[in-house]
Amino acid sequence: MRLKRETMKKMKKINRRSFLKRTAAAVVPSMILPPMILPQDAIGANDRITLGVIGMGDRGSAHIHSLSAIRKVQIVALCDVQGETLKRKQQEFKARYELSDPVTTQDFREIISDPSVDAVTIATPENWHALMSIGAMKNGKDVYCEKALSLTVAEGRAVCDATRRYGRILQAGTQQRSDARFRQACELSRNGYLGKLKKVIIGVPGGHRIIKLEPSVVPADMNYDLWLGPAPYKPYRQNLCTYNWYFFTDYCAGWIQSWGVHHLDIGIWGAPEFLESPLEVEGSAQFEPEGDADVSFFWQVKFKTQSGLIMEFYDDKSSPTGHGCRFIGDKGQVHVTRSSITGFEPGILDIVIKPGDEHLYLSNDHMQNFIDCIQSRRDPVAPVEACHASTTLSLIADIATRVKRKMMWNWQKEQFIGDDFANRMLSRTMRKPWIL
Repeated sequence: MRLKRETMKKMKKINRRSFLKRTAAAVVPSMILPPMILPQDAIGANDRITLGVIGMGDRGSAHIHSLSAIRKVQIVALCDVQGETLKRKQQEFKARYELSDPVTTQDFREIISDPSVDAVTIATPENWHALMSIGAMKNGKDVYCEKALSLTVAEGRAVCDATRRYGRILQAGTQQRSDARFRQACELSRNGYLGKLKKVIIGVPGGHRIIKLEPSVVPADMNYDLWLGPAPYKPYRQNLCTYNWYFFTDYCAGWIQSWGVHHLDIGIWGAPEFLESPLEVEGSAQFEPEGDADVSFFWQVKFKTQSGLIMEFYDDKSSPTGHGCRFIGDKGQVHVTRSSITGFEPGILDIVIKPGDEHLYLSNDHMQNFIDCIQSRRDPVAPVEACHASTTLSLIADIATRVKRKMMWNWQKEQFIGDDFANRMLSRTMRKPWIL
């Protein structure tokens, strides 16, 4: 679909009578597609790009902050299911960033169906990511979607296929790929400067929270049915919807998924061998015995390739190397976090990657890269398949801690080998009328 370019004075307002009644269904072939250059679209280098932001929490607010610094962007629509939050954020952003009176709506379908909107950013609970992304792309929108890409492996595959089917750009919110420290660590690993790679150790926040959910009356300004979306219907609980949803599997698999995706992404960026089949996985975890949360807070998971390369994945309180991602070779090791990079051998961080070495995608501004790729139609630094891979690793890690046995993962078929019980955990039934 080609978007008609319009001047800002003639920019269409969102038609509130015209919106999708449900997001699009998607065919889900089990095939991993390689990154590709997408066809040229109608947005020129000098054209202004119009965006809608879906979700007004911390991440959505961060999206607006990043987008407001890009001169070629105009934020034309804001969406959140909580009306008072939406109104407050609209006024706040207008004052802080001098936004030109963006349209507000509690229903994301009004934004993704509007032809004057070029792209959307999605910052909602994970159970919404796949449906919103696919619906937006079917309607000709490019998408910036927060991690994790999806709630299940099957949903992630559907997003990958839709991205290529509709010829859209999808940038995942794994912004560490636009950080020079992580890129340096991965290039040292991939180019053999650590020697033969033996192990990758990853630690991310796990936490230890006793969460008691108290039933309450749905606020008058909230569209609770749209907050739930495809998740099973459960009575409204006030202390769930703003943050604690991270710790309930109806909406997210916990930090093993939502934080895990970040450093798992770096692990496979620096050691792509972990994307080869079959991949052995086993793990264990501790779950909170008291509160209502049903996700793990402490875990240890091991992935092992056929060549013997190991990735150990922990919550950072259990990790022997603490928080971050460590690449360990037989000639050196490097540890990287968002605040530092440490080499454990003299001079290792002074190594200059040679012209003939493998150079990873260069991006130093994640949102700017997304906007640039909307215009160039090239794949972004964090393409859909990359986030699907790291999301998949996080999800099969979680499954391994629940079934408590060693399993073999087939990347091509995206299923466990000979384990029907575990394979049933790779997808979920959505609450009607939502379908994938």
